[in-house]
Amino acid sequence: MDVVKFDDKGLIPAIVQDANTKEVLTLAYMNRTSLEKSIESGETWFYSRSRQELWHKGATSGNTQKIVSMKLDCDRDAIVVLVNPAGPACHTGEISCFNESIISKEGAASVSANLSDYQILVTLEEVIAQREKERPEGAYTTYLFEEGVDKILKKVGEEATEVVIAAKNRNHDELKWEASDLIYHLMVLLREQGLPFSEILKVLEERHLTKENTN
Repeated sequence: MDVVKFDDKGLIPAIVQDANTKEVLTLAYMNRTSLEKSIESGETWFYSRSRQELWHKGATSGNTQKIVSMKLDCDRDAIVVLVNPAGPACHTGEISCFNESIISKEGAASVSANLSDYQILVTLEEVIAQREKERPEGAYTTYLFEEGVDKILKKVGEEATEVVIAAKNRNHDELKWEASDLIYHLMVLLREQGLPFSEILKVLEERHLTKENTN
């Protein structure tokens, strides 16, 4: 705590970012107390400059933010908080507070505007994990886990083949359904193997950065 450089008002800007999608969710401020509470509770606490009081994100809405990691910048006067959000970050109901584009490269706006769509992957991973743990009777995911890795691998192979056939037929409706089935079964396999989906995202990010640095 002693290395954190608060400003003359005792505040430090906190950039909250989705730990999985890397989307920036909001910019808020912390004072020493809210930073301590965030570290102790594992959920985000901030200081409201307008109300001049502490506030716990999600205390009334239920849209809490579980902290994955917290990082100071090189000057130690700003902090990035990586979180797993339980719901929208913005009071408007949007996933992120940053929704109005000022300037962007051609084609980039449509991509960034839909980042919130990827939240379903986080939700899907959570549901699959819950199914594995609780094994509710009659659930298809329960059936897959009880049948074991060979059955799951068979389904991944079958769905991959269906994706190839749909693509070969140039059938977009069929392709989107088969691709969805493939992603679902692949995530079940990752869970069975004990490999978080975030590890896959890290590999993709590393490859992207390597490619960018070599261009």
